[in-house]
Amino acid sequence: MAKKVVATLKTGTGKEYSKVITMVRSPKTGAYSFKEVVVHNDHVKDIIANAK
Repeated sequence: MAKKVVATLKTGTGKEYSKVITMVRSPKTGAYSFKEVVVHNDHVKDIIANAK
């Protein structure tokens, strides 16, 4: 079933979106965690700039 979803994203409007993964450090413990967001391609730079 995953193949159908991937194929739909590649051929449909899914090309307009990207998955952005940012690394966030916890101020309490100092451990790193990852935050995943699916955003429109026009907003990728904004998300990365806000993560810093």
